[in-house]
Amino acid sequence: MPRLPAGGQLNIIVKMKTNKFQRRFYRDWANAKDLYAARVAERETDLQILTDKPIDKIFVREKIRQYRGEIEKYIAKDRRFQAALKPQAVEFSAPRIVKEMSEAAKIANVGPMAAVAGAIAEFIGRDLLKKGHKEVIIENGGDIFIKTCQSRKIKIYAGKSKLSNKLSIKIKSKNTPCGVCASSGTVGHSLSFGSADVAVILAKNALIADAVATATANRIVKQEDLSKALDFASSLKGVNGAVVILGKNIACWGTIELCS
Repeated sequence: MPRLPAGGQLNIIVKMKTNKFQRRFYRDWANAKDLYAARVAERETDLQILTDKPIDKIFVREKIRQYRGEIEKYIAKDRRFQAALKPQAVEFSAPRIVKEMSEAAKIANVGPMAAVAGAIAEFIGRDLLKKGHKEVIIENGGDIFIKTCQSRKIKIYAGKSKLSNKLSIKIKSKNTPCGVCASSGTVGHSLSFGSADVAVILAKNALIADAVATATANRIVKQEDLSKALDFASSLKGVNGAVVILGKNIACWGTIELCS
């Protein structure tokens, strides 16, 4: 299995939730020589996985089917879970992934499906760690689960902003596992009520990061909203840092180390 380029450069892009295939061009920029790279796709779920040793693709594909099936089965029982734009309580007997999506949505005050991409990345990441992998980086449409043994850089893609691809977030191994997720009002097909070129959230897991990224991006329409958006993100449990970009303007908060 081919290895990618020690001290690797990774790249994130805002999530693009659509039934149409879109080539994830930003994956061509990944540069982590010490890790093995694999792509595993199952229906709309398309994962780029970087690990310290080759993965079992059959195992990963089975896990994707399991988690997608659990979410879809729950939606069949309660359609509100899929359509809601606000948090939804779930049954006590609901699958763990459904419960954690609901919990992340409650933190961010968004609908539970705002955490779905982060949920798949997070749960597959946990599974690979249980199988003995020491380093696991899973990117799911711009939502990342990361557990690393050395510092990594994650480049920020912000659409047409002049700051796009100019900055990276340094992720230290001691702060992982964690989630790094992005949302935008100008790139992709995700529902957004804002105009942010990108809102990137660093959180204790990818579900929270995904949900809060959506909620943070929703709050940004004009330059004056950047500080308010950061105030919002910084007030939430489980959020460790945030970067927001609108045009040539950028603001950040928390345990964020930016580098060029």
